[in-house]
Amino acid sequence: MTKQIITLSDNAANRIKEIMSAAEKNSLGVRVGVKSGGCAGMSYIMEYTNEINPSDEVIEDKGVKVFIDSAAVMYLLGTEMDYKKEEFSSQFVFNNPNETERCGCGESFKI
Repeated sequence: MTKQIITLSDNAANRIKEIMSAAEKNSLGVRVGVKSGGCAGMSYIMEYTNEINPSDEVIEDKGVKVFIDSAAVMYLLGTEMDYKKEEFSSQFVFNNPNETERCGCGESFKI
């Protein structure tokens, strides 16, 4: 049995269920990827998806589907996706064992 690229915390899965219930009817799930940018070099991206790309990795965990952009797989292996809600903010948090550096604001990372 191989390890999933991303695992979801209960909080992350519950939040994805909430946002998917408000999404357009043709949305299949959320897509997670990485892009160049930020002061540390790379940033996580999340968006709704209404199609499955042939090269996508599809993670089904705790009743939700997460589509992983194939270009992001090597950066995300072993990552846990969590959701944190605080008094004045809420956000998805990626606990990525591959990160070697994270910028001070927490918006970007380096591998």
